Amino acid sequence: MMSLQRINDERLILKNLQNIRVAYAIQTLGIIGVLGYDYITKGMDGMKENPLWIIFIVSTTILAFLSMNISVDYENNKKSPKRGFVISIVVLTLICTSIGFFTALSEGFTVMDGVFIGGIFLICGMVPFLFLFGIRKKRRDEFSDDE
Repeated sequence: MMSLQRINDERLILKNLQNIRVAYAIQTLGIIGVLGYDYITKGMDGMKENPLWIIFIVSTTILAFLSMNISVDYENNKKSPKRGFVISIVVLTLICTSIGFFTALSEGFTVMDGVFIGGIFLICGMVPFLFLFGIRKKRRDEFSDDE
């Protein structure tokens, strides 16, 4: 009796991934087209009210986080993940402090508004850096275990 075996051909897997990439690109272009139409006809507020706006933001964010994992694979494993993390946090803190400062100086905003906006940018900016740090640290630990 002949048994069914699953075919593990890398060419088929690669072709499947390419098909998924094309479908994702077409879907993204469609979403951008619908949002662009809403922007032209209803303005920025009308575009943001469309549920496709949330899908677009979430899918773009997920794609960015998944791409980070791949980009870490191409990095040199000899670099210290902690050093890159500290540099990123220092630069992020300077940018967020500047944003908060200029917000506080803007007409119609208070110092507390500047602190809140700067803090929100800081927290939102730290999430990707913490994610990258975790991936780099894990990758470095795996690399050091292999040797």
